[in-house]
Amino acid sequence: MNSLLDYQAAAVGFAVAFLLVVLLTPVVSLAASRAGVLDRTDGDRRMHPWPLPRLGGLAIFAGIAIPCAAFGSQHGFWGVMLGAALMCALGAIDDVISLPPGAKFAGQIAIAAVPVALSSGNISIDHVTIPLIGVFDFGPGAYPVTILWIVAIANIVNFIDGMDGLAAGFCAIAAMTFAVLSASLGHADTAAVAAVVAGAAIGFLRYNFHPATIIMGDSGSLMLGYLLATLAIEGVLKTAAAVSLVFPLVVLALPILDTSFVILKRLKYRQPIYQADRWHFHHRFANIGFSQRRTALTLYAWCIVLSGFALAIRFVPAHRHGWTLSAVAILGVLGAVALLSSVYVIYTLEIIKLRRLRALRGGRADPAQASVDRPAA
Repeated sequence: MNSLLDYQAAAVGFAVAFLLVVLLTPVVSLAASRAGVLDRTDGDRRMHPWPLPRLGGLAIFAGIAIPCAAFGSQHGFWGVMLGAALMCALGAIDDVISLPPGAKFAGQIAIAAVPVALSSGNISIDHVTIPLIGVFDFGPGAYPVTILWIVAIANIVNFIDGMDGLAAGFCAIAAMTFAVLSASLGHADTAAVAAVVAGAAIGFLRYNFHPATIIMGDSGSLMLGYLLATLAIEGVLKTAAAVSLVFPLVVLALPILDTSFVILKRLKYRQPIYQADRWHFHHRFANIGFSQRRTALTLYAWCIVLSGFALAIRFVPAHRHGWTLSAVAILGVLGAVALLSSVYVIYTLEIIKLRRLRALRGGRADPAQASVDRPAA
């Protein structure tokens, strides 16, 4: 396909996925409600005040799979989609009967191996290009590293799915960014699939933004995380770009930082990593008085700033003879904006902790503030 047809395919795929999810989500919602597959607020993780139907991921997957069938010429594509179907099914089973963590994790590992095994090496992180260092070849470790990457990204997206619209909005922004990056790096089919994923996620926001009428459940969050991981491999990591490793790390920074923060907290208090709690970014925003809409929009803005910086890294230094003063200045400004936005989020979320420490030192701790950093029971 030429460039114009590539863009048209991506635009059509985006629109079809959006419309399919908008049409299918009410059907899935009704079926889940009648079957009693509801997500009930438990005080530890979910923030909605009333039970909501799960299994929204089934509508998202259908909205992705149908238009993506048109892009099946891509090498390894069917392995990726088979893995997405299996990850969606695993998440749906967990939504219905709540699988033990060990069984769920083992299933994720087995599913992550599917695209690796069926793609003849196309879906594998066999090397990464590290800025200022060069190419690092994983050699025989390429396959386990790839499986670890897929499982990790699937779970970090799953971890942030605790508030109306957050996971869907983040996945839409990340997928759209991967679509632009993939297209610019010559991976037209991957770009089209990424656009489809973005369209499906935005379509689901029609029902999932606060006040939500349905949640995607593990069937959606695990599957979308899986797809973002494979899109990052196909469209970004398997290129000769000197900053190929930087792209996914910057685009996926929000859930990576959120998950890292929570895991460190759980390890500090000797709690199981898989245990639900209220230490995620969105919970901490709620603790300082942000509404769900304000929290979601704040985190969307952060994602957009980070994604914009990733795109700037790709497009600004376009001079083939090296860096120009203007390119350095533009990247410096955008990098400063991305850094300051990150500092703002961290400062905003940690300010309660600082006040609590000051109160404790003064012997007048506020129980409401002290509960912010107290480990979940």
